[in-house]
Amino acid sequence: MDPECSQLLPALCAVLADPRQPMADDTCLEKLLDWFKTITEAGSSLLLLQENPCLVELLCHMLKPQDLSSRVLSFSLRLTGVFAAQEDCFQYLQQGELLPRLFGEAGPLGGAAWTAPTVRSGWIQGLRSLARHPSALHFLADCGAVDTIFSLQGDSSLFVASAAGQLLVHILGLSMQGPADGPPSLQAGDWPACAKKIVGHIEESLRSTATPQITQALNVLTTTFGHCHDPWTRVLWVRLSPLVAGLLEKDPVPAAHSLVDLLLSVARSPGLSSSSCGLWETLAQTLSRLSPTQAGPLALGILKLQDCPQALRAQAFAVLLQPLACVLKATAQAPGASGVLDGTVGDFATVDTLLPSKAACVGLLCRTLAHLELLLPLPQRPCPWPQAPLLGAAVTLLQLCQGSASPTSDTGHHLCALLLGCVRVQRAALDFLGTLSQGTGPPELVTEVFAVLLEYLRSPDSSPTVLKKAFQATFRWLLSSPKTPGCWDLDPQALLFLRGNPGPSQKRLCSPCWEVRDSGLEFLTQMTGRWGGQAGFRHALLASEVPKLTEQLLRDPESYVRASAVAATGQLSSQGLCISPASPEHPGGQQKSPLSELLHILSTDSEGFPRRAAMHVFTQWLRDSHADVVGDTEEFVAGVLQVASQDLDWEVRAQGLELALVFLEQTLGQPGSPCPYAVTPPVVAPACPLAQALQPLCRVRLFEFAFRALFDCDRPVAQKSCDLLLFLRAKMASSSSPQEARSSPDVASVEAALQRWQAGDQAQPLGDLEPEVVLAVLKSMDLEGLRGALAESSDHVEKSPQSLLQDMLATVGILGENEADCY
Repeated sequence: MDPECSQLLPALCAVLADPRQPMADDTCLEKLLDWFKTITEAGSSLLLLQENPCLVELLCHMLKPQDLSSRVLSFSLRLTGVFAAQEDCFQYLQQGELLPRLFGEAGPLGGAAWTAPTVRSGWIQGLRSLARHPSALHFLADCGAVDTIFSLQGDSSLFVASAAGQLLVHILGLSMQGPADGPPSLQAGDWPACAKKIVGHIEESLRSTATPQITQALNVLTTTFGHCHDPWTRVLWVRLSPLVAGLLEKDPVPAAHSLVDLLLSVARSPGLSSSSCGLWETLAQTLSRLSPTQAGPLALGILKLQDCPQALRAQAFAVLLQPLACVLKATAQAPGASGVLDGTVGDFATVDTLLPSKAACVGLLCRTLAHLELLLPLPQRPCPWPQAPLLGAAVTLLQLCQGSASPTSDTGHHLCALLLGCVRVQRAALDFLGTLSQGTGPPELVTEVFAVLLEYLRSPDSSPTVLKKAFQATFRWLLSSPKTPGCWDLDPQALLFLRGNPGPSQKRLCSPCWEVRDSGLEFLTQMTGRWGGQAGFRHALLASEVPKLTEQLLRDPESYVRASAVAATGQLSSQGLCISPASPEHPGGQQKSPLSELLHILSTDSEGFPRRAAMHVFTQWLRDSHADVVGDTEEFVAGVLQVASQDLDWEVRAQGLELALVFLEQTLGQPGSPCPYAVTPPVVAPACPLAQALQPLCRVRLFEFAFRALFDCDRPVAQKSCDLLLFLRAKMASSSSPQEARSSPDVASVEAALQRWQAGDQAQPLGDLEPEVVLAVLKSMDLEGLRGALAESSDHVEKSPQSLLQDMLATVGILGENEADCY
């Protein structure tokens, strides 16, 4: 410990021990505890206490009957555990009877402070810290702490109860780490004392008729098998598995969710050989005993296992498919219409028992769809995958929710009444349908998919969130639609959809709901970016009002919509699908060009989202060599950088640096990956002297923009500028000629201006910079040092233990006003 901190520590301990003093907040106490943890991890806890007796005095003071703050008492308990984690320090504290008095019956356990959850939590965390060595195990057994931990498993505070269970797992693992020849014996008498007590308590809890006790025991075992993989865990499972299996004989099965968690934890444990300990049989029995809602997570977990018997995988998949099979069975026009899923519905699982009420029906269907969506991309998913039946089930669910299904049975009509207008099922089914686009399906089913999606896009009853997911699913299905061989066009069904799509899109752009307008613009941007060159799509789009509506939405009252309109305009303009200023819709050419419109938004919009979107569009236009940009690239870049440099939004300024980097790379002959259909801009030949190559960068005032950003008050902007200038300097080192290396222009005025900028006075511009001056300034700047300084946290100067102690003392007036550091 630093001498300065040692001098401040007695005063701080006195403040903590005095209940009359105002107490520092929890954040300061946590930082103080972290500091002590750092010290003890690097050195001797015993030496720390001997050199600073005020710490022991503080801990002893907690034993006096007084009105102590619960936060300070909790802190002291945790601090004691940190010190006692080292065995020699543990013995030192044990000699003074400090540990039994703090953690035994004579301590907070018997006082009024125990009613505070903070104290109980501190007691548990203190024991968790000190339980690191054999001496701690004997202490826990002698002071009765284990019994207290048992009772805290049922604490009213969920945090305390969870911490108590984790502490039991830690003690059990520690007690089984003792030296032994081979794995522990199955005989109870051979187990260590703490282990026998904990396992005995678990056995007693598993035999209990009270569900909370069973849940506590199952949770402890789940954590144990999840964290401990030593050979003794197999012995533990063999001993307890009959009791766990016995829970399945009860009706209903108690603590079903905790039981599922335990079985999956055991199945994933590398320390267990599942084939030799009866786990697969227990899993199969559990699948057949639990309700579909309870069994779903277990079935998904089984299907995710790498090594699992095929029969068990088939059973798990059947359980997972039951709800969708019931839907298909209830709505089938003829027997057997549900196809592969028919076999998953047996006598034990009828439609009535699976879908008894609206709440149960909705919850089960949403969970089933989510589980299948998680399973689909996994390499261990069942094979063959029932793509067609699942497509049919998803389409049927969407039709039931929309009211367009025509069930013939009473059960089907009941199901339709339950799901009609259900937004939750609609969202889940659309997500699942979009995921199914990764596979293929019969043409007639794909036709139904596009039909139901178009129905949702056209329906006035689709909620904004459902509509957004319908747009997303539609785009995914169009992306996966196969192309006709030898032709650019998509398959006939997808092409028909594309040609008919501007209708619903146009309608959504006029919606009074801003979320709908926003989703419609996002979908338009995606579609145009992917199919803007497709003749049928271009013809349908240009024949609609979509381009005109998009241009009008640039002035939408909602900033999110304006931002999406900016992105859509950028994509439409890139594909040549914007309205021309001289088009029939705007006689006389009074309409602004897209470039002018977006520059106006960048300069005048009051919200940051549209301005950021404009900067992204400009950067992409420059990268792809947009026709309006190539006409006069330098004028375009200079105009955008001038506006961006004055923007108050740091993300706009940072995006301006991204645009500057693209222009720099293109100018120096290192373009990225321009669009293959775009006009290629002129590129400076690599053999050209570097100073000459930098002339265009100087003309657009790129360096003034970058130097100003280098001293930006927002760190991400300064970091990005530093990276840009370092990239340029690296280019200088590899490309400069001997004459340029020996040149020494006068840079005094520029360096003086940069010093003023760094001090915060950026009123005076740098003016026209010559390339030679820029090169010389870059050579003289310590950009690496600046980058290192920017990488440090904003409070690194004052983030010190001494500063922390001074601040805590300053809150009670121990230090003078000027002696405290604020951070």
